[in-house]
Amino acid sequence: MDVTSPRLARRITLALLAVQSLGSAGSIGVATVAAIVGAELSGRASLAGAPGATYLIGAAFGALLWGGLSDRLGRRNALSLGLATGVLGAFSALLGIIGGSFALLLAGLVVMGSGTASVQLGRFAAAEVNPVARRGRAVATVVLGGTFGSVVGPTLVAPTGAIASGFGWNELAGPYLTVMVAFALSAVVLQLVLRPDPKTIGEAIGRADTAATTGPERSLPQILRDPMVRTAVVTVVLAHAVMVGIMQMTSLHMREHAHTLAGISIVFSSHTFGMFAFSVVTGWLADRWGRLPVITAGALLTVASCLAAPLSPQLLPLAIALFGLGIGWNFCYVAGSALLSDALSPAEKARTQGLNDLLVGLAAASAVLFSGVLFAGAGYGVMGLTGALLTLPILQLAARLRRYRLDPARTAAG
Repeated sequence: MDVTSPRLARRITLALLAVQSLGSAGSIGVATVAAIVGAELSGRASLAGAPGATYLIGAAFGALLWGGLSDRLGRRNALSLGLATGVLGAFSALLGIIGGSFALLLAGLVVMGSGTASVQLGRFAAAEVNPVARRGRAVATVVLGGTFGSVVGPTLVAPTGAIASGFGWNELAGPYLTVMVAFALSAVVLQLVLRPDPKTIGEAIGRADTAATTGPERSLPQILRDPMVRTAVVTVVLAHAVMVGIMQMTSLHMREHAHTLAGISIVFSSHTFGMFAFSVVTGWLADRWGRLPVITAGALLTVASCLAAPLSPQLLPLAIALFGLGIGWNFCYVAGSALLSDALSPAEKARTQGLNDLLVGLAAASAVLFSGVLFAGAGYGVMGLTGALLTLPILQLAARLRRYRLDPARTAAG
């Protein structure tokens, strides 16, 4: 069997798309109510970001763990194990909400984050089984699965809340039931379909693809000194941190302006639709135009959306601003992930990509915690301005790299 065949790559990429769809439906549903859960169980508005931050910390270290283990266990087994662990974490978080234990909720969220780490690392597995010229579209196809989550996840909050209430539980426990089912199904999909393992395919492509990085394997400090790697990592880390910080506090901001859960869900659906629905276009642009122009466009959209979000507390303006924030994130996340994969040899991928997602998770967790304190002390408007300022280094690094070297996607396409 030719492990480098496009047909095999498509099958694996579509399986990872399915996993992204299931996993995002669960995690986005939880994110919709995370700030409310934090405020209610802790009794403090300043701790509203604690559940989201704890979850992200778990995802961050889960990415490092499963990324490192994927070299020894293979991508299929490592990611499946991460999802199975995430199911146990979701169950613990569910018990925390039912029992009113803030500490148990946070402990469960740390473990549950490992499931999300496995879902997110799937985009790199898709990149690994595709050559440079199709890598942006492969990453985008997997990220596209978030469209399902963006539509389904928030809409499941109310009905699963009703199910939880029917059992005599807090209605906010409902989304955690969805996570348990979604992660379990995702683990089954990975075990059945990711054959041969993406690591094996990536090594074969690395030997055959003349555009792949060649030469001896570099140490981690050497890798991080590479301007292409540095630009990719900073892009994904900052774009994700800014997006999560604004998104998490928007639900509490709306709650304070008397919006219902249904209204909050509409804004979240708009935001997550922007995050995922245009991924195919983003991937095509990243392969056709190059990674750097797409990164630049994403950063500019993020800045504009951060400044627009606080202008009005009404439903429609918030939905539009959060929609733009989602598209900006998508451009940076897809193109940045593809750029990172371009810069690494097959032997360098797993540990560097795991480290990248560790940094993504830690930065996002810090942003959520800081945004909770900033929201309580200074308000939503200052949050928006801070998000815009934090995005500016992406524009600087992208401009510098454009002067420094050719975009690898442009080279492959040419």
